[in-house]
Amino acid sequence: MASIKIVTDSSITIESELLEKYNITVVPLSVMVDGVVYSDNDLKEGQFLNMMINSTHLPKTSQPPVGLFADTYEKIFKEGYDTIVSIHITHSLSGTVEAARQGAALVGGDIIVLDSSFTDQAMKYQVVEAAKLLQKGVNLKDILVKIEEVKNKTELFIGLSTLENLIKGGRVSRVAGMISSLFNIKIVMALQNHELHPVVKGRGNKTFYKWLTELSHKLENKAVAEITISYAGTDEFANQLKEQLQKFVDSDIVILETGSIIQTHTGEGAFAIMIRYE
Repeated sequence: MASIKIVTDSSITIESELLEKYNITVVPLSVMVDGVVYSDNDLKEGQFLNMMINSTHLPKTSQPPVGLFADTYEKIFKEGYDTIVSIHITHSLSGTVEAARQGAALVGGDIIVLDSSFTDQAMKYQVVEAAKLLQKGVNLKDILVKIEEVKNKTELFIGLSTLENLIKGGRVSRVAGMISSLFNIKIVMALQNHELHPVVKGRGNKTFYKWLTELSHKLENKAVAEITISYAGTDEFANQLKEQLQKFVDSDIVILETGSIIQTHTGEGAFAIMIRYE
């Protein structure tokens, strides 16, 4: 049987033990803060948010260079792998997947580059599922089918306390059905078909709680395989979300701090709820 390697990028939010357990390679994006470029893989938990809050300008994120992908793929082939499955952040938030495709074209060989349509822990669902199937000896064709199935059964919701970072970064328009200048505005957006769509907006945290109640009603009639939560800032609100949602899933809801790439887009105080259905 051909040996297969799973590759992803550092916009993923994932437990380090899973990366080690499943031998997953993570290609780092980079972020520039006040003229200094940092590799996303080198920033420790909690470090970036403090840097962003104290920076003069909004940090800028960059996809990995094409050459880095090419070098990574070449190294993997030299290690004896026959096939690479490379799963990446949606093209609407980053040019990473295109850089991966260009890197694959330079190297040649059996490299399958996939746009996950998501990022963060929603992308983790696809990466980990593929890695689990690999360890079970499932063939490549069936793994690719399962990745697509997981993608189609995933939802990602982002709660924002400000649109400032998304607008400055060019990821959402000022006319996306919202008035960005409102004080204390709270927004929930869904990442669907590679685009961020507003779900609800309002003033104060009551907006989030009202939406959470509506989400809970919806989940009562759904078969949920997994729920995960990510946050930027402190985990206090994330734990409140977990308390409300844990009853809908058997496995423990994982709460993780999202990385510098996502925090740059969302700003402080953001959260994401990701759901994978059976």
